[in-house]
Amino acid sequence: MKVSHLNARSFTVRKLATALALGAAGGAMAVGLAVPAHAQQVNASLRGHVTGATQVTVIETNTGFRRTVTVDGAGNYNFASLPAGTYYLEFTTENGVRRTDNFVLSVAQDAVLDLDDLATAETQPVAEGQDDNAIIVTGSRIRTLEGGAVGANITPREIEQLPQNNRNFLAFADLAPGVEVANPNGQSRIQGGAQNSRSVNVFIDGVGQKDYVLKNGITGQDSSEGNPFPQLAIGEYRVISSNYKAEFDQVSSVAITAATKSGTNEFHGEAFIDYTDQSLRDSTPTELKSGAKAASTDYQFGGAIGGPIVKDVAHFFFTYEGKRRELPRDIRPGGDFDVSYFPAEYQSEFGATNATFNEDLYFGKIDVSPTSRDLIEVSGKYRKESGEFLSSGSNARSTISSQDVREKRGLLRWEHTADSFINDLKLTYEDVHWAPTPLVFGNGYQFNYAGPNLENPSSPTVYRADNILRIGGGSNYQDKGQKGFGIQDDFTWVGLENHTIKMGVKAKWVTLRSQQLNGFNPVYTYNTAYNPNGGSFNDTIPYRVQFGYDTGNGSPIVESKNFQLGLYIQDDWDVTDRLTLNLGVRWDYEETPAYLDFVTPADAVAAVSPENYPNLVGADYNINDFISNGKNRHPFKGAFQPRIGFSYAIDDAHRFVLFGGYGRSYDRNQFDFLQQEISVGSYTTRTFNFLTGDPNNTCTASPTCVPFDPIYLTEEGRAQLVANAGAGGGRELRFINNDLKVPYSDQFSLGLRGQLAPLFTAEVGYTHIASRDGFAYLLGNRREDGSFFPPAPAAPSSPFGFAPPGFGSIIIGTNGLATNADSGYLKLVKNYTQASPWSFSGTYTYTLAEENRNFGETFALDYPSIDDYPWTRSNGVRKHRLVLAGSVDLPIGAALSGKFVIASPPYVKSFINTAGANPSRDVVSNEAHGNGDRWGFRQMDVAVTKYIAFPFINDQSRLRLRMDIINLFNDRNYTNYFTNPNDPRYLQINGVGTGSNPPRTFKFSVGFEF
Repeated sequence: MKVSHLNARSFTVRKLATALALGAAGGAMAVGLAVPAHAQQVNASLRGHVTGATQVTVIETNTGFRRTVTVDGAGNYNFASLPAGTYYLEFTTENGVRRTDNFVLSVAQDAVLDLDDLATAETQPVAEGQDDNAIIVTGSRIRTLEGGAVGANITPREIEQLPQNNRNFLAFADLAPGVEVANPNGQSRIQGGAQNSRSVNVFIDGVGQKDYVLKNGITGQDSSEGNPFPQLAIGEYRVISSNYKAEFDQVSSVAITAATKSGTNEFHGEAFIDYTDQSLRDSTPTELKSGAKAASTDYQFGGAIGGPIVKDVAHFFFTYEGKRRELPRDIRPGGDFDVSYFPAEYQSEFGATNATFNEDLYFGKIDVSPTSRDLIEVSGKYRKESGEFLSSGSNARSTISSQDVREKRGLLRWEHTADSFINDLKLTYEDVHWAPTPLVFGNGYQFNYAGPNLENPSSPTVYRADNILRIGGGSNYQDKGQKGFGIQDDFTWVGLENHTIKMGVKAKWVTLRSQQLNGFNPVYTYNTAYNPNGGSFNDTIPYRVQFGYDTGNGSPIVESKNFQLGLYIQDDWDVTDRLTLNLGVRWDYEETPAYLDFVTPADAVAAVSPENYPNLVGADYNINDFISNGKNRHPFKGAFQPRIGFSYAIDDAHRFVLFGGYGRSYDRNQFDFLQQEISVGSYTTRTFNFLTGDPNNTCTASPTCVPFDPIYLTEEGRAQLVANAGAGGGRELRFINNDLKVPYSDQFSLGLRGQLAPLFTAEVGYTHIASRDGFAYLLGNRREDGSFFPPAPAAPSSPFGFAPPGFGSIIIGTNGLATNADSGYLKLVKNYTQASPWSFSGTYTYTLAEENRNFGETFALDYPSIDDYPWTRSNGVRKHRLVLAGSVDLPIGAALSGKFVIASPPYVKSFINTAGANPSRDVVSNEAHGNGDRWGFRQMDVAVTKYIAFPFINDQSRLRLRMDIINLFNDRNYTNYFTNPNDPRYLQINGVGTGSNPPRTFKFSVGFEF
């Protein structure tokens, strides 16, 4: 069924949102207003007190961008929205013009600059070429009001200087307290608190890059080694890990806001090439064992150019970055089996290999200031990726799928500044496509082991190991994405003394699409330990086959024309010269017709009816709460989000500031979860077991448990299996709660910031983040009496064998996943200046986190409800984490930089059901794993950059030579562990594989700037 229609309810709300958004824009234009440029999330603000001036003008030194405001009767001025950049102020006085020295405003900075009486201010001589009436005022300095937010600013110097392997500008987000940047399989992932990456959002020039369909938070980052944006285009960014203001939406953990570069009044450009290969890196553990390295190259290149179209009026900027990579992969047996266990024809499947990846990233921007009150920007991004999905592990190279990512984004912004207000209007467009496809079409074969313990043959316990090798056609066949446009208007009013009031409305119309053909290639599973035909390795008679099959219930291509609406208002209130309150509230709303208008298929309703499946009559849930008639579902309207912050200066000089805050923030239910109700019902995975005589893999004779026949290895035979199974055919039944809520988090912070010296700042604080209503799938099967577990003294087990007659298991989707994270942190920052040419940033975070389900897992099939899962320590959050970064200019025209991360081992849990109607878990800490008993993760990266100037060209031209050493100490940061407490190796200090954590790698770069 293709779900894309609109009903009367959604049409009415959409008309309302259109009227709100267009009305705001039309009203603004009616008073001589024009709109966006920089969104509130990314722009800085500057306000302060001055005496002896009537007007203040702020000028950006590189672009000529300027704004003028009137000083009110109390001597206050307020620039509520300024692009990040280098500025100076000009004051109009009775005695002419006074001006400040240059200062820098960072992304999302709330800055205050109070000045002395201009009639008596300390001054400096006028620089040559300045207006004769211009006098430099030196009496005050910038200070920042960060409110209750917890985070960090990543400066342009850090982006340029700090070592990194992948040119992903987000690699330094872990300099913020409570933020972790992980790279499983080379795919960058950001997480905060005890929440996974899907709760993150990144705002580029104020535009959220949220992925509405897939995980990992932002578009293009799910199952990709690519970068979300060209690094050359990013000027700087701010990471907020807790307590953001009301203007941030669709995020419940980490919010990142970045500003892109613009052209200036001078032509500037640069080009670069980065390169490394297998000869420039150490061997991986598998390569050490095999004695041979896999061919691997990492070739990254690009360039940027920008400059004036009309000086002080219009500028352009364009950049391109490309990647061509061959990434090393380790194919090794699962279950810690040795390669020698396998017959000779399979041994060649193991060893070092590689996966290719290609990416092309383009970004361009034009900005125009037609008047001193208006700024218009047009920008666009295009991203294209191709390559191969192949991870280290037991899946052989033949199982790979191709990568196919295409992303287009466009933005038109118009910002108008008046005497007492600023208005931003933003029009956005997005088109994202993600479509992995198997490279081999044909049967897939999975080898498992269920038999004697090979290390202890006399043991009576059967040793089991799943997927010790997987070969043949892959099963990853998908086509997913989002496409649509949006309109947003942000209005800032500064006409009320000591208040900066912001309000905004955003509406989006975006079509979400999903095609997911799970099991497109059939997979046959063999127990290699049992061969009825004789021999020590069974690869002739499978005990199971799984394959995708069209049920005839509509189409597996699901579309949903979603509508989103967001409203907010906030007030930054300077209660006194020491106390500032940040008071805000927002409300978000979304319609997903694929979920709201879905009608549960009649055969599925009949299958779970009391007549056909009386097991649910006495169950602990009502299946009718999960059956939709197309009219009994309604959008969630309760997403009200108060956000409150404060900062209080303890001393007159504002050197020490007490801060804190509380905020609620709603995210969204991923479409990838919701669409499964439709797609699984139309294209489902069929499972058939075979009677082979294997005592460790038995089934009861039925239409889905039949004697094996070689014809079942063919498409014709699989069609016979489906036909003989009847209408249900073992099809899984998937239902979603009719009263679905939206995931959210409550965030609390309290801390103290201090200016220890002119260039040193320190911060100590505490945060508590509680996330609730995460989406999960539960097992809906029940036994004949309606119970989930069998009565004692039988060992607890899930009722998978009690599915409705003719169908597979019942899977029900609902809310309930929850986490808590309590963190204490300490942050120290030393800023770089020309006079003191070194910088340092260090953050230590101690976190106690708990969860009611394994970190990142959506399926919870061990207990009847989420409430039955006891709270345990989170295995997705490291307790201790220290991140240090810094750089220093060397006297030889070079710079040395480094980044060091050390963290405690991951917490590994094992789940053991114990007897009783409501069994508990035996949770075992496996913290000894990792790099011995000293640490769980450690990586030191360093970089040395040498600059060679070419003054005969111009004073900006220079050649850049650079060497990065990634993982200087060659630490083995293992990613897999023995988690079965019955395995004698369980508590060994023995990691298995390092995933994409790199061995020591040398990378060389050359670049040219002008």
